[in-house]
Amino acid sequence: MSGSAVEKSGMSRWLLRGPWEAGAMTLIGGGIVMLVQPWSIDLYSYSFGTILAGTVGYVIVSHFPE
Repeated sequence: MSGSAVEKSGMSRWLLRGPWEAGAMTLIGGGIVMLVQPWSIDLYSYSFGTILAGTVGYVIVSHFPE
């Protein structure tokens, strides 16, 4: 069994940086869209919390292994 063929354990597969980083960036982008849209005050009201959650998520995910 070669070193490159070794599968990652179940838990470390969940902690891969790539998909979680993409999700956090999508959340940040969604929050920005919510902030600048002119139709709904409810979306505007939740935009800061959404951007903040995405930013905190990105900071946490940046410590995950690649």
